Amino acid sequence: MLIEFEDVTKRYEGGTAALDGLTLRVEAGEALAVLGPSGSGKSTLLNLVAGLDRPTSGTVTVDGVRVDRLGEAASAQYRRRRIGMVFQFFNLLDDLTVLDNVLMPAQLAGTHRAKALRRANELLEHLGVAKHAKAFPGRLSGGERQRVAVARALMNRPPLLLADEPTGALDTASGEEVRKLLTELNRDGQTLLLVTHDLALAEACATRTIYLVDGRLAGSGVPA
Repeated sequence: MLIEFEDVTKRYEGGTAALDGLTLRVEAGEALAVLGPSGSGKSTLLNLVAGLDRPTSGTVTVDGVRVDRLGEAASAQYRRRRIGMVFQFFNLLDDLTVLDNVLMPAQLAGTHRAKALRRANELLEHLGVAKHAKAFPGRLSGGERQRVAVARALMNRPPLLLADEPTGALDTASGEEVRKLLTELNRDGQTLLLVTHDLALAEACATRTIYLVDGRLAGSGVPA
């Protein structure tokens, strides 16, 4: 089991429960889409998996690591080794080239530069953006920038890829490109956890869907 939430509750100041007794398991190789209205706990779930937040109660285990017990330094190391993250607005550094953006996770992990360069160039080629390696992100389309962001997220070969509204800032055509890319990655064995309002993304990419309402599991299903 790659992700295990056991009776997880997260309360913020004022006592509001962002997650309320959530139990969830995700197997390696799954593509799980998390749907729900604003304020349903989707982002909190993602933050707990990423070790960016701690539960008020319950346990969070990812790839055999008790994430809820990690300190700040150990959380950062955990994210470098086990988590790739893709965001709605790409979060690329505009003053670095595409190649240098992709190399950054490997540099933070202390990977030898020659090895990191081989990996980065392979990813850029595989994701169809190798011709932009020396360009700056601002010169790319939204779909191209998201492909670069995916390359960066995969740089350290993480067992889990988290995607937070990965098509939310894209036009229809670019969104379709990213949906196809994520589907291909999952078919190749990459485990995905998608938080999205995009039903087309969930239907295209997910092997399973869950619905959160007020921090609780309100339903689940397998796309047709």
